[in-house]
Amino acid sequence: MKILATALPDVLLIEPKVFGDARGFFFESWNRRSFTTLGIEADFVQDNHSRSQQNVLRGLHYQIRQPQGKLVRVIAGEIFDVAVDLRRNSPAFGQWTGFALSAENRRMAWIPPGFAHGFCVTSESAEVLYKTTDYWLPDAERTLQWDDPQLAIPWPLSGAPVLSAKDAAGLPLAQCDAFA
Repeated sequence: MKILATALPDVLLIEPKVFGDARGFFFESWNRRSFTTLGIEADFVQDNHSRSQQNVLRGLHYQIRQPQGKLVRVIAGEIFDVAVDLRRNSPAFGQWTGFALSAENRRMAWIPPGFAHGFCVTSESAEVLYKTTDYWLPDAERTLQWDDPQLAIPWPLSGAPVLSAKDAAGLPLAQCDAFA
């Protein structure tokens, strides 16, 4: 496996070693021993799978209690994936990083606890799988405003975003709950 740096040192892009032949391909998407050698010590408790159409924007989500680390990958299509540092004591507080994840590039993203996470679908549709280090806790879930001018994330949308009511009502960084 190969680690690719992002604009935020704690958010990692992981390029797995892919073995391909005439039959197709194979790669390990999770191996505790291999990831530990990369500095990712995670105990995953939940797997999530979403399918979305182009211009669907999900996020920016986080849990103020029971924060979740996430290992994100795409098995069909392509997304623009974003992580925002919400740790007030971090030198990168309020900064974001974004990158393309796709079935084609097979890259995975490690988003540690303390970050808001979201993505928009840039292909006709996309299927996203992600493992979490803690369980979903609805009353602790928060949404950071996806289009907060302070963040100025240049989402690569090809039209108006398709949002849930929860995502449309996200709070700007200046008003959101953050981590100590």
